[in-house]
Amino acid sequence: MVFLTRILHRAPTARKRGFVDKLRVYVRGGSGGMGLPKHNGRGGDGGHVIFVAKEDMTLKQVIDATPNKRFIAGVGTHATRRAIQGDRGPNLRVEVPTGISVLTDTKQVIGNLNQPGDQVVVAKGGQGGAHWSDFLPKKGQIRSVTMELKLISDIGLVGFPNAGKSTLLKAVSSADPKIADYPFTTMRPQIGIMQYEDLRRVSLADLPGLIEGAHNNAGMGHHFLRHVERTKLLLFMVDVHGFILSMKHPHRTAFQTVALLMKELELYKSDLVDKPTVLAINKMDIEGAEEKTEELLYKLNHFEDAVTELPKDMRPKRRVEFEDIFQISAKEKQGLNELKGKVRAILDETLEEEQEKEKRQAIRRIQKESSYGKTVERTVDII
Repeated sequence: MVFLTRILHRAPTARKRGFVDKLRVYVRGGSGGMGLPKHNGRGGDGGHVIFVAKEDMTLKQVIDATPNKRFIAGVGTHATRRAIQGDRGPNLRVEVPTGISVLTDTKQVIGNLNQPGDQVVVAKGGQGGAHWSDFLPKKGQIRSVTMELKLISDIGLVGFPNAGKSTLLKAVSSADPKIADYPFTTMRPQIGIMQYEDLRRVSLADLPGLIEGAHNNAGMGHHFLRHVERTKLLLFMVDVHGFILSMKHPHRTAFQTVALLMKELELYKSDLVDKPTVLAINKMDIEGAEEKTEELLYKLNHFEDAVTELPKDMRPKRRVEFEDIFQISAKEKQGLNELKGKVRAILDETLEEEQEKEKRQAIRRIQKESSYGKTVERTVDII
């Protein structure tokens, strides 16, 4: 009866997990095995806990596979008369998603797993007992680590809530995000795929909307900004009529919105300002849009003067240089073909630059290895 009561009492606390992009787990390397003083035997080393990136894996699957979130590697075997060298404890290999950073509790980065097959040791095994340790083994490394998922997509949509990001995603891809006329419709990242006539596929991430103070973790804060880091291109999206979060907040014009978006990115991580960026001025189908667009474009063309009209805490120190500016209506699908064409051209150019960089690095690596080999040969000849 007592057992049944405990089960019934705990049942209501269970909750369904949705999208998970951050997970803290306990990891422990295996302890080493005992040495054997009489025969100078050495115990086997403990195994490591190793995170291995796997495509199409999610953090939710990691939780489902190991609900207690504890990962412990195998212990080394003791040295014996028949085996004076103990066997190493088995490593524990844990499959995790691509695109994660593994951090300690002090926020030190242990490793980044960006590609399938990437791996990192998160807890080292202890040494087996030997003569230098009086044949006593060492314990394995014990700590808690946090996995932070940073979505890897080609394009990241950046904008305040209700700018029309979800509508754009639905219009240009097969994604089906929730859409409504109130802020914070998007509470978790959505990924859509744009496919071109030549079958080129481009991924587009609709991320939870920013608000002022996001760099200080206000609103969705770092939950949003963390995912922006690994996108290749930023797509700023603003409502041409401006934005107001609630009746308690001031109305922001389209220009103020652009300046604030720049400011939030700059304060979170200054190098985000250098990413290739395009601006989409949305909701051009609503009356009065053309006049407001003219005002916005004028201020963007005279940015240095226009920004002085803003309060000091709204002024970005560095300006985001837009590759292009588009006037669109995501709802009516106006101007979207031109937008898709431009982002494709920028991404293709970025890809070519990355391939050229990788080629130069490979050439330097080969030259270095070749030079090292010649040095070794000359040394042998001298000897």
